[in-house]
Amino acid sequence: MVDLLGERDELLRLVEAAFPDTSIHVRGNAITLDGPAADDLALVFGELVTLLQGGHVLDEASVLRAIEMVAADERPSQVLSMEVVRGARGKPVRPKTAGQRRYVDAIAENTITFGIGPAGTGKSYLAVALAVQALQAKQISRIILARPAVEAGERLGFLPGDLMAKVDPYLRPLYDALYDMLEPEGTQRLLERGAIEVAPLAFMRGRTLNSSFVILDEAQNTTREQMKMFLTRLGFGSRIVVTGDVTQVDLPDGQVSGLRVVQEILDGIPDIQFSRLDSTDVVRHKLVGKIVDAYERYDARAQHEPSGGPGEAHDERGEEGGGDRGEHGEADSAAEVAARGVEARSQAGLCVGDAARAGASRVMRRIAA
Repeated sequence: MVDLLGERDELLRLVEAAFPDTSIHVRGNAITLDGPAADDLALVFGELVTLLQGGHVLDEASVLRAIEMVAADERPSQVLSMEVVRGARGKPVRPKTAGQRRYVDAIAENTITFGIGPAGTGKSYLAVALAVQALQAKQISRIILARPAVEAGERLGFLPGDLMAKVDPYLRPLYDALYDMLEPEGTQRLLERGAIEVAPLAFMRGRTLNSSFVILDEAQNTTREQMKMFLTRLGFGSRIVVTGDVTQVDLPDGQVSGLRVVQEILDGIPDIQFSRLDSTDVVRHKLVGKIVDAYERYDARAQHEPSGGPGEAHDERGEEGGGDRGEHGEADSAAEVAARGVEARSQAGLCVGDAARAGASRVMRRIAA
């Protein structure tokens, strides 16, 4: 019962907070429910028991996700119990949300899969996990990791070292995922054997990638032409996963992200799947999902503003010294403003003319002397 309710009933309190109108009574190994949400609550406890029986360890995050899935008419035991691969230390890698489960299924069932969603939704991590699983099962002969070398709003300048040293900083998230599943030593051995290959996107041109699991990360920073070039590298027995977040494009102004337009271009082609994740699939700190939602609301408001973003003044001149106002503080008419402008230009012309004539007189006196 401790595994289900948590130490000092910590997990039980989470469930009670989610169903405030339904009372929960625990006596020994029996749980009694009373209230309008008793049926949903019974389903939550039933799903949690099924997860425990399958060897899943319950924590705060998994209980909260189970409650959310039941509210969305989904079965947590079918989502959270799926195992993609076991890490180097025996820890299983599993999808943690219904959206992640759909993403994993899409990769397994299609040759090309696009994983599009905000930061923290596990797009790259799950793609690497599936690549490692395919390599270990000998379904492919190598894993290829690619990423456009575009800096996130900064100019890092010249990076020292050989090609690997230059590309490494851009591929660090993928390396971290590989280290979780293969350990650094195992990853290094596979790199030396060529079973794992790391390459900048620009080096993909002209190649045909056979029997490979190819991952293009941060694809929102590809142009339309680069995206076409990459996708057409597909060879026999290969699978491609493209991941990215269209809200974090770092391309120079005026360049359209290839990830933004690719769905319009490829929509309806069999064996190509677009899997979209959102803030409910974020598996980092709970604040990350709230931050993603806040930015989406801000962007939605900004699109409806007539000019500028939310909170920006529409009169850029401001109150201090901005508009033309008369002695009573009221706005002058256009005719009065124009008249003052003509008068000011006339006075300025007289001043310039007087100065020019005075200067010429001084020059003439010097020549006469």
